[in-house]
Amino acid sequence: MAEFKTDIEIARAANKKPIAEIGASLGIPADALLPYGHDKAKVSGDFIKSVRDREDGKLVLVTAINPTPAGEGKTTTTVGLGDGLNRIGRKTAICIREASLGPCFGVKGGAAGGGYAQVVPMEDMNLHFTGDFHAITAAHNLLAAMIDNHIYWGNELEIDIRRVVWRRVVDMNDRALREIVLSLGGAANGFPREGGFDITVASEVMAILCLSTDIDDLEERLGRIIVAYRRDRSPVYCRDLNAQGAMTVLLKDAIEPNLVQTLENNPAFVHGGPFANIAHGCNSIMATTTALKLADYVVTEAGFGADLGAEKFFDIKCRKAGLKPDVAVIVATVRALKMNGGVAREDLGTENVEAVAKGCANLGRHIENVRQFGVPSVVAINHFHSDTDAELEAIMDYARSMGSEAIVCRHWADGSAGIEDLAHRVVELAEAGASQFAPLYGDAMALFEKIETIAKRIYRAEEVIADKAIRDQLRAWEAAGYGDLPICMAKTQYSFTTDPLVRGAPTGHTVPIREVRISAGAGFIVVITGAIMTMPGLPRAPSAEVIRFNDEGLIEGLF
Repeated sequence: MAEFKTDIEIARAANKKPIAEIGASLGIPADALLPYGHDKAKVSGDFIKSVRDREDGKLVLVTAINPTPAGEGKTTTTVGLGDGLNRIGRKTAICIREASLGPCFGVKGGAAGGGYAQVVPMEDMNLHFTGDFHAITAAHNLLAAMIDNHIYWGNELEIDIRRVVWRRVVDMNDRALREIVLSLGGAANGFPREGGFDITVASEVMAILCLSTDIDDLEERLGRIIVAYRRDRSPVYCRDLNAQGAMTVLLKDAIEPNLVQTLENNPAFVHGGPFANIAHGCNSIMATTTALKLADYVVTEAGFGADLGAEKFFDIKCRKAGLKPDVAVIVATVRALKMNGGVAREDLGTENVEAVAKGCANLGRHIENVRQFGVPSVVAINHFHSDTDAELEAIMDYARSMGSEAIVCRHWADGSAGIEDLAHRVVELAEAGASQFAPLYGDAMALFEKIETIAKRIYRAEEVIADKAIRDQLRAWEAAGYGDLPICMAKTQYSFTTDPLVRGAPTGHTVPIREVRISAGAGFIVVITGAIMTMPGLPRAPSAEVIRFNDEGLIEGLF
C-alpha cells in the first residue's frame, strides 16, 4: 500500500502566497486588509460596506450524510470544489467556519480540510488563529460578570437569582463545568446560585457575530440578549446592564472576516464557528455575503449532516440574510455508507456492496430533504483508496434511482484535478437557474408547529413530546412577540433520531424536547432534544495526549 503524507505534513509543505496577493485576486486592496502575519488577514468593515451594491455570484452549499466515525470529508470537499471551480475558470471563493479548540484537543481533529484539499495555515487555523474565539469568550463572560456584579451591588433591576439564564463559556471540552455553584465563600463573593458553562461555539454571542451584518447590527443584537428574569417573569436584557457597548468593543476585530488561502492559492474566508448540533452551524453572514460580491461562485458548508447543518443554513441563515442558494452538494463516502449499512469500523476495508446499498437509505433521505427546499443537488463521493469499483457503482446507481447523480471525487489525493467532474456539474446546475429555494416553514407558523414541521418532514418522526411547561414557555414567547423566530434544533448529529446509535433512515420515532431557550439577540429559539449537551466532554483518550512539539520544533498530532 502506498504511504500517504499526513494532513499537517502536506500543509507544512504548502507554497503560500503573501495574503495581499490573495486579496488582490478578489479585488481587495492591500489597505483593506489587516494582516496577521504574512498568510492571514482581516477584511475591513469599510471595504465590505463599499461592495454591498454589487451583484451576487452563485452560492453553492456543501452538506453531507449523517457523520460516522468512518469520516465523510465535508470540509475537504468544500475546499476541493472551490479549487476545482477555479481550475475550470470560475472565479471562486470558499467560506468555512473556524475550528474550536474543544474538538481539536478532543476527538474530531482539525477543521481545515484534508489531504491536497486544505486551507492554510492549518496549524494556526486549528489553534488560536486570529483570536476570534477568545474575543467571543471574553465578551460572553464579561456579560456574565456584569450580571453577578449588578446583583452584588443591590440588584436595582430586581433580577431573580433563581432565573439567571446567562451561563458562562470556555472554548474547551470540560464536562466538570456543565453544572456548577457560583459565589461560594461568604458575603464578599456575592450570592450563591447554580450556574454552568457551555462551550464557546454554543454561545449566543457566537451566533450573533455570525448573523450580524455590521458592527452596528452586532451591538444592537447584543443589547437584545435576554440574561435573566424578574420574579414577575419579565425579561432582563443585556442592554439593561449597559454591557453591549463594552462587548462590542471586545469584538471589534472579531467581527471582520478572516482571509486565508487553499493549498492551490485560492481565496478562503474562515469566520465564525457555531456547531450545527447545538447551534446553527454556519460561517458568518458577513463572510458569505462579502464573498458573493467578489466572486462568481462561493462554496460554503454547513455542519454535520443535512438534517442539521443544511436545514439550519436554509431556515436560519438564508432566511436572515436573504440568501438564495443555487446548488447543494451532498457528501458521502463508501466507508460511511457501509457503517450505515451495519458494518463495524474494523471491517470497513473489506468490500461489501450489499452493506453500501443498504446504507444508501441514509443518503436518500438527505437527497429528499434537500429537494424539499427547492434546491437542486448532486452527490459527491469523497473517494478513499480502499473503495472498490463495485461499491462506487452501487452509490451511483442508487443516486440515479433517486433522480440525482453521484460523482466520484479524488480531491483528497489529487487536489483540484480530482474534482473537475463535480465542478463542471455544479456549474451546469447553477447556470440552469433551476433553484426554487424556499424555507421549510413560514415566519407566522406557531413555534411548536415549526418544531413539529422539522421533526416530521426532516427527521421523519412520528411525534414530538414536550412537557406542558415547555409548551407554555413557547406560547409565552409568542405572546411577547417572538413567535416569528425560526427554530434551531439541538440534536445528535449521528442520527435522524435523538438516539446517536440509530443509523440509516429510521421513521416513526419520537423526538423528546428537554428544554427550550430563547436567543433573542441571534433571533432564534433553541430546542434541546434527547441527551444532547451544550458542553461536550473529552473522550477516554483525547487527541491532546498526542499533540506536542517534536525534536525539530514542529507540531505533531494536530490532525
